[in-house]
Amino acid sequence: MAQYVLVHGGGHGGWCYGPVARLLRAAGHEVHTPTLTGLGERAHLLSPGVDLDVHITDVTNVLHYEDLTDVILVGHSYGGMVITGTADRVPGRIAQLVYLDGAIPEDGESLAGMTPQLMDAARRSARVVDGVEVVLWPEPDAGRSYGVTDPAALAWMQVRLTPHPWRSFEQPLRLANGAAVKKIPRTNINCTETLGRRPPERAGRAYEADRVWEIDTGHDLMITEPAAVAEMLERLAAL
Repeated sequence: MAQYVLVHGGGHGGWCYGPVARLLRAAGHEVHTPTLTGLGERAHLLSPGVDLDVHITDVTNVLHYEDLTDVILVGHSYGGMVITGTADRVPGRIAQLVYLDGAIPEDGESLAGMTPQLMDAARRSARVVDGVEVVLWPEPDAGRSYGVTDPAALAWMQVRLTPHPWRSFEQPLRLANGAAVKKIPRTNINCTETLGRRPPERAGRAYEADRVWEIDTGHDLMITEPAAVAEMLERLAAL
């Protein structure tokens, strides 16, 4: 069966993949849902040094220490930055890349630079906590900004969302071998609701993949449509 590593986006943690992971495991697959440093249950590790490189190391270390190969590596939102960097470091361990409504960066790009309007709005509400500039502060009903409307899901998210270190959004991704990354089979799973909000100059990237699928839902599709996401991910296991 397949091996999945599911990487979350900004302000989230591995917890957000719980419903999807349960479905994939029930089907017999191996699933890892790492939480990036400074977020979720690892929020106590937040420090001024936490950046994109640290988050890429988080995931490459999971692949190394769990001895994972032929991995279907999935990245949601900011997680697209992380899985691209991971693929650059350890391309031999990855069978497929999946961008789950995710950022699709090129060498030298940062998330802040790729989506300036969205990121500028996030930074305007930044706070400094213990010397760390953080954004995406979980205000009441913060899940609505991720396209979640169900009251039970909003309550579940509210006590789990954490502020995100701005430095990781601002740091450009540096690829040593972008050509090798592009050779890895790629699937884009887009959300209908967010496609229209992508910067025009980068909107085309949502359709540049070996497979392009779409779910009519908000940005946090792993929470709003876990069965559909799991079904699409499981299709990839047969390839």
